[in-house]
Amino acid sequence: MFTGLVEEVGEIASVQATSTGRDLAVRVPASLRVRASLRDANVGDSIAVNGVCLTVVQLAGDTFTCHAGAETLARTTAGDWQRGRRVNLEQALQVGARLGGHFVQGHVDCVGACTGRATIGETTEFTFSLPDEQALYLAEKGSVAIDGISLTVTRVTANTFSVAIIPHTLGNTTLADLQPGTRVNIEVDILAKYVRRAMGLENTGMTEEWLREQGF
Repeated sequence: MFTGLVEEVGEIASVQATSTGRDLAVRVPASLRVRASLRDANVGDSIAVNGVCLTVVQLAGDTFTCHAGAETLARTTAGDWQRGRRVNLEQALQVGARLGGHFVQGHVDCVGACTGRATIGETTEFTFSLPDEQALYLAEKGSVAIDGISLTVTRVTANTFSVAIIPHTLGNTTLADLQPGTRVNIEVDILAKYVRRAMGLENTGMTEEWLREQGF
């Protein structure tokens, strides 16, 4: 479990194809102020890399290596990652620690795409597209994780949503690199998924007509 509060930005040091997927080596530059993702990491630990929960299989100096299997490569942007790509990093949440973001599992629900970027005063607004199935879980002022970053939804349409980014978040995550057309990992709020299932909507869908029938 994670919070969506990025601890630092690392970079992909190498990508090695294997018979079962890819080995991804992630470097955490020594110049970083905290180096939290390597400070007390051990082989077997979970680290969210751009929102994808991966297991550390090797540690060497300022680099850790994780294995991404075929399922992960097919359902996330990990298959796109090449050497030099900057990635958001967060270690797993410790029991009793402050939860400053929201509950993030590191289980990517879908891959979306940035469709717009605009500067509005001191904030930067990003707009994303995503599949209709996942769009049902988004609500204005609700939470969503984009490449592992816990963000608040500011606007929702049929199959797009927007977020407003403050300068601190922009400067300390990979959002600084994000341009229209870039694919991103999206994880919707786990609470929204459980609510939908509890209401028996996982197969039928929650439409305006259904809501009217229920008296809303």
